[in-house]
Amino acid sequence: MKILILGAGKMGSFFADVLSFDHDVAVFDVDPKRLRFVYNVVRMSNPEEIQDFAPEIVINAATVKYTIDAFEMVLPYLDDQCILSDIASVKTGLKEYYEKTGRPYTSTHPMFGPTFASLSDLSTQSAIVISESNHWGKIFFKDLYTSLKLNVFEYTFEEHDETIAYSLSIPFASTLVFASVMKHQEAPGTTFKRHMNIAQGLLSEDDFLLTEILFNPHTPEQVKLIRDQLKLLLGMIEKKDSEGMKAFLTQVRKNIE
Repeated sequence: MKILILGAGKMGSFFADVLSFDHDVAVFDVDPKRLRFVYNVVRMSNPEEIQDFAPEIVINAATVKYTIDAFEMVLPYLDDQCILSDIASVKTGLKEYYEKTGRPYTSTHPMFGPTFASLSDLSTQSAIVISESNHWGKIFFKDLYTSLKLNVFEYTFEEHDETIAYSLSIPFASTLVFASVMKHQEAPGTTFKRHMNIAQGLLSEDDFLLTEILFNPHTPEQVKLIRDQLKLLLGMIEKKDSEGMKAFLTQVRKNIE
């Protein structure tokens, strides 16, 4: 299969590496310097080159802020039956965009990133395939993610956003609150260092990505849960309520079993 990857960043390079041994792969990036780090693929920096390559599927690995812009740049050079696909963690506006183009599309979300995951062992990681996607596109990505030993789930666009609000917004918000009150520690404990490593990894991500995930319409209700639990915890601490704290810790342990 002929596959065009948009963007030679971390995830674009990852997909190029994974796919280039079994498929005819090209990588397009407007910055030729970024193409120095992709191998065993056709490298393109001029969109007019795409027409001659004639891809059957396009994997948009551009940053979230430029997902639709990247599609718009290459759309005039694609066959009408070429499947458009994205791997964006934020799906806001994508369903409407795809429907407007009238082209076949497949939307997925590999829920791992180079910051935290070990790309050599993804067996503990997951991926979401959007159920409204093109049938053949879904088969392609399900086969790909299964071959990577990812746990694959199928959700609608709406279910995806609800899941992301829970699985990303809660840890993102919690980590940002932790980092916002931090100061340098001369003798940091083990737990502190682990939390700090997570915070540093999170804050190395693109600001637009973090903002869009937190601005998910389902996020406020999740952040309110954090606020309510912090208020409960603060009350027990101020009152030195040992029995209440014991019951609280028991419930928390059940939550993570």
